[in-house]
Amino acid sequence: MADLSRAHAEAFLEMMSAERGAAANTLASYERDLEDLANFLSTRRTGLTAASSADLTDYLAHLARQGFAASSQARRLSAMRQFYRFLYTEGLREDDPTGILDAPKKQRGLPKILSEAEVSRLLARAAEEASATDGSIGERIGRLRMLALLELLYATGMRVSELVSLPAKVLDQEGRFLMIRGKGNKERLVPLSRSAIAAMAAYGRTRAEAISAGREAESAWLFPSAGKQGYLPRQVFARDLKGLAARAGIRTSAISPHVLRHAFASHLLQNGADLRVVQELLGHSDISTTQIYTHVLEERLREVVEMHHPLAKATKNPD
Repeated sequence: MADLSRAHAEAFLEMMSAERGAAANTLASYERDLEDLANFLSTRRTGLTAASSADLTDYLAHLARQGFAASSQARRLSAMRQFYRFLYTEGLREDDPTGILDAPKKQRGLPKILSEAEVSRLLARAAEEASATDGSIGERIGRLRMLALLELLYATGMRVSELVSLPAKVLDQEGRFLMIRGKGNKERLVPLSRSAIAAMAAYGRTRAEAISAGREAESAWLFPSAGKQGYLPRQVFARDLKGLAARAGIRTSAISPHVLRHAFASHLLQNGADLRVVQELLGHSDISTTQIYTHVLEERLREVVEMHHPLAKATKNPD
């Protein structure tokens, strides 16, 4: 570092340690980041203290060209912001050159999903366990509850918070549609599969029998719990779902209630559903949120082209 820049950097690190109690690892990270920035700036014949916004923008572009991930670039930018804010606050600069810099955009990761075969295996295992008649009434209800939860989640793609907080009165409805109250208290109508209706009815009948026998308490919730909310905590459902996945031979790291919501959306698109329809079913207010699933459509289109385009066929079957 240039002499003055080095002194200012050392003063900044001392302030971070003394006033903000930064850990040793954090201080070492800041020091490395500022050292790397200083080395870059030296090639432009300037130093840390005198760097302009354009210099710093070029540095971030340099990091991108070097293959740094957006998260790593963002960490470097955070160190720069704090350093130049310190210089401005201490009167060592008249401006903050990081004020107009944009944070590097992180690529939105594709959602984890299960294949249709894996979902079928999961549902089959849940149905097999739900059909067992051994154990206490509470255990039987627990197995039927899991099947009902899974069938409803995969049939509707509802959020886990919407699922576990369904009111008990949904058992009284007729027809193949369910009204869900989602984010912002907005309501949407979603269709139910026949298997979801059957699973929900079997669970409801067994609970009603237990309530009549005095073995279960009545509740306003479809999936009641003794907790303060009164309904099944989503963490409990997630834990039990991982247990079921393990018994079905599915990696537990690959499964969660949200993964099943992703599977619902992706499998609909794979089978020809319109993106706008999926948006409505998921309860997304903005189509851009649903567009994360377009990778599924792109893959499907690629397969269609490879299967039906005459040039693709000629490539596969050269004479």
